[in-house]
Amino acid sequence: MHPYQDATLPIDQRVEDLLSRMALEDKAGLMFQQMATIGDLDATGFMDTPSMREMLDRRITHFNILFAPSAREIAAWHNTLQDEARRHPLGIPVSISTDPRHHFTDNPATAMLAGPFAQFPEMLGLAAIGDEDLVERFADLTRREYLAVGIRGALHPQIDLATEPRWARQSATFGEDADLSTRLGVAYIRGLQGAGGVGPESVSVMAKHFPGGGPQKDGEDPHFAYGREQVYPGGRFDLHLEPFRAAIAAGVAQLMPYYGMPVGLDGVEEVGFGFNREIITGLLREQLGYDGIVCTDWGILTRTCWGVEDLTYEQRMIKSLHAGVDQFGGETSTDVLVTLVKNGTVAESRLDASVRRLLREKFRLGLFENPYADEARAEIVVGTPAARAEGIAAQAAAHTLLINAPTGPARLPLAPGLKVYAEGLTDVDGNAELVATPAEADVAVLRLSAPFEPRGSGMDIESFFRAGSLDFPASEIARIRTICATVPTVIDIYLDRPAILAGFADSAASLIANFGASPAAFLQILFGTASPQGNLPFDIPSSMAAVEASRPDVPFDTAAPTFRFGHGLRYAD
Repeated sequence: MHPYQDATLPIDQRVEDLLSRMALEDKAGLMFQQMATIGDLDATGFMDTPSMREMLDRRITHFNILFAPSAREIAAWHNTLQDEARRHPLGIPVSISTDPRHHFTDNPATAMLAGPFAQFPEMLGLAAIGDEDLVERFADLTRREYLAVGIRGALHPQIDLATEPRWARQSATFGEDADLSTRLGVAYIRGLQGAGGVGPESVSVMAKHFPGGGPQKDGEDPHFAYGREQVYPGGRFDLHLEPFRAAIAAGVAQLMPYYGMPVGLDGVEEVGFGFNREIITGLLREQLGYDGIVCTDWGILTRTCWGVEDLTYEQRMIKSLHAGVDQFGGETSTDVLVTLVKNGTVAESRLDASVRRLLREKFRLGLFENPYADEARAEIVVGTPAARAEGIAAQAAAHTLLINAPTGPARLPLAPGLKVYAEGLTDVDGNAELVATPAEADVAVLRLSAPFEPRGSGMDIESFFRAGSLDFPASEIARIRTICATVPTVIDIYLDRPAILAGFADSAASLIANFGASPAAFLQILFGTASPQGNLPFDIPSSMAAVEASRPDVPFDTAAPTFRFGHGLRYAD
């Protein structure tokens, strides 16, 4: 037995022993993390990436999974990967990570499909509830379900501040307020990693997007060239750092910089954060004292190379290494890194610095001692009836009551036995009689979603980003107002962004917001078996003119919002 295989030795000693035995190719492979498709190891990967077997042959041992089949299938596939990894003489175990899975959503750009896992509201919904204990319990449940199937890394939470109302990625944040985002972010990290820090029962947290991804110019997202700029006209760069300072103090294991490039910051090069030495080394490593893993966002060397578009692939890799990153997300060209070392462009000692951090995490997680998941147990642990019920209860509680009719049939909760005209709701579980038209109804119930401007081809990643105007089309506003004029109306609106509600808020008898809620959860609120406990996690702007005049880095900066952050009525009010 080699010293690195002896669990009784200190982790740093084990790291140094294993590092001394690694070939250059082993070190390079450790510094890449790519998307993985569960199933045939020889099948071509998602978006024409190499097969799993080919990536394993390149000594890559970090993967993030996409769409999830059953818990048993995930665990079995994970175990197959660990078997393959053990064929290598050093037997470095595989680390599996994932984007969020435990939310009621159908938008894979903001959170991956829940599959077999329990479903809670989106992060904005947890922010609406605002309960640190609930967030920690939710994160602990997530940890237990991840461990059961072999997932040991969480590519979340997203602790960006949602200060630009148009930004497409707000649903995965804790909203607009720095204090709330900080408190809930720390609770989330604690629930996943454990109060005592990373250990064999932990899920390693990769919080994102350092140093804060919220201040996007015109609200566009840097997944795309037209959204590559992050701007700070209000001078609030430090405000966006607050959740990350707290995360570092809480022991967050990993951080991910965003794609965006800062514009107009004194002394900071205008290149994407993953290439930015002033941000990664100067700010994060030296000023904030962070010595955890820094992994780039996915594909910065091949696709989202903002500010360094004119550099070659090799030059981008060199610049990112010089910036201080440890791992390239969404990349597989280990041969390029090997060549850069062999030709003397990059020192092998530079790789060693990052490999130490990456190996240390595998040792802390206990992967060398126990890399396998229990396939039978996975089916028992994941998605239990109790966990699913807790998720639906949280979906219900996150509903935020904005207006409640003082009297009449549309006052919430609804009385039983009413005639209901419904849109976005096909069953009322015997609580009412559904009718075909507003004219036949005692009350109308409309389930709406925040508007967005469709983009992309319908099948590409751009199609899943709900961006652009927050205004409902004039024709839709007129249609809604006509229904409201015909019959007292309850409007329930899904807010993945702060939609402009001014066009019909004065027409609705009752108005309620949700942040990812199943029909079952909504019915609990509608008929009073549960009550709304949410408060808005952001302001609701009064107009697009107010949004366009606001500063992207400044919270609560739109003039005369229709509803303020923190607003939320209760049925007892």
